[in-house]
Amino acid sequence: MTDAATPLEMSCEQVKAKLDNNDDFLLLDVREEDEYQTVHVEGATLVPMSQIQDRVGELDPQKDSEVVVYCHHGGRSMKVMLWLRKQGFSKAINMSGGIDEWAEKIDPSLPRY
Repeated sequence: MTDAATPLEMSCEQVKAKLDNNDDFLLLDVREEDEYQTVHVEGATLVPMSQIQDRVGELDPQKDSEVVVYCHHGGRSMKVMLWLRKQGFSKAINMSGGIDEWAEKIDPSLPRY
């Protein structure tokens, strides 16, 4: 069952504010390893979309916590977020715009691809 109060998405700016406030949440990067090595948000946990079904158990300790999911532009992470909600992660949220928007709006020093 999903938490009706949890939005489907939040902006990069909202995620940055949560990081700056040291809020307790999991920032989940679902891109592939090579993409993560190219650029990622500091403190993010990598579980590629291609492995999420096999590795979802690793996320169980966060099941009742907020899980903010991101990818390159937001498409893959939206799919993973919706799947996670079906697995009982009722507070899973997609970061709109992904790492590309993060690099554009939050940290322009990061590489874009």
